[in-house]
Amino acid sequence: MNDGVAMAPTERVVGLFDGVRLTPTQRRIAHCLVQHAPAVGYLSAAEVAELAGVSQPSVTRFAVALGLDGYPALRRRLRELTAAAPGPATAGNELQQAVRAEIGNLDRLAEQLADRERLAGTGRLLAASRPLPVLGLRAAAPLAAYFAYFAAKVHPDVRVLDDGGSLLTDRLEQAAEAGASALLAFVLPRYPRETLDALRAARDAGLTVVAITDSPVSPASELADVVLPAAVGAQLVFDLHTAPMTLAMVLLQAICDAAPAETQRRLEAFEASAARRQLFLG
Repeated sequence: MNDGVAMAPTERVVGLFDGVRLTPTQRRIAHCLVQHAPAVGYLSAAEVAELAGVSQPSVTRFAVALGLDGYPALRRRLRELTAAAPGPATAGNELQQAVRAEIGNLDRLAEQLADRERLAGTGRLLAASRPLPVLGLRAAAPLAAYFAYFAAKVHPDVRVLDDGGSLLTDRLEQAAEAGASALLAFVLPRYPRETLDALRAARDAGLTVVAITDSPVSPASELADVVLPAAVGAQLVFDLHTAPMTLAMVLLQAICDAAPAETQRRLEAFEASAARRQLFLG
């Protein structure tokens, strides 16, 4: 991590789990801790257990799995990690703070992108999927649509899945039957149950699941083969999706880089068609 990038409390809590192999139950506890930072350092083990929907002994075992003596030690560590640190993100009014927090989210995303090969490999995986289904329900639907709008200019068959219900599994299975090998899913708070059900259905259909989500320990992490985290801003009444949107377009660049000749051919064909039909003024 770049020393010049201040870490948000949630990012510091996520760092507790780096390199630790967590069970599904422990992932639920970890996600609970991230979602309730910074107040989590003042909760009892019983309160954490209730919030996470697990037993109190599970919370104690979770603390031990992190290499700590027990929950009291974990709580002390959480208090240290979530202590408010004054800086640019805490200056100004609440609207300015929200925007500065988003700048911090983008800075941390930039640090993650230092591993270009991982993103390049994901780009190749999605570029090779014909068709390419793109899932986004409820709050994530606009991100899926925005990504798909541009992806369709360089990929021959992009299918947006933005409606839930019983037909969603049908459409996933139809995409797999048509030759799809991967699914790109946008999984953002508050994590619609039908989105997670769709990820299970995609895996059952043999698709490799790539998830853009808000945290490495979000509910999607248990169901995705590739997890690409980008923090969501939660300072305003409704969430800010600046970092996930940016990550989506960076991933699309990786898809373009995976097949540069085909990308160039398709873009030139689109531009010729747009000019012939006079689609744009500029």
